[in-house]
Amino acid sequence: MGRLYHAFVNSIRAFTTLIRNEKAFQQEVGLLVVALPVAWLITDSWRSFALLIGSLLLLIMVEVLNTGIEAACDAVSREFNIDIQLAKDCGSLAVLVSIVIALGTWTLVIIESIVGLPI
Repeated sequence: MGRLYHAFVNSIRAFTTLIRNEKAFQQEVGLLVVALPVAWLITDSWRSFALLIGSLLLLIMVEVLNTGIEAACDAVSREFNIDIQLAKDCGSLAVLVSIVIALGTWTLVIIESIVGLPI
């Protein structure tokens, strides 16, 4: 039980640091706050609601991991290194892929909501 408590404390510390200092994280959390009531209004099932919110939580999770990669790389060296650049670029690509997943999910659910038929 102690490990779970310490993991929770570490997570809260990371959240607090990111929400204070990382613009992308701030924007994505803001998007989630706005999306919660919007998703509730445009969906007619828990499944659709979970897909919409889950896609945004996935985006936030990937952003957190990308920030961790960047912080680790910066701790190693701030000078140019081709391997560090690749690590940071891969983290950015992962964020982009998660954005595409979120946009695709929202688009499909909105179309399903308008048309009235499952896609």
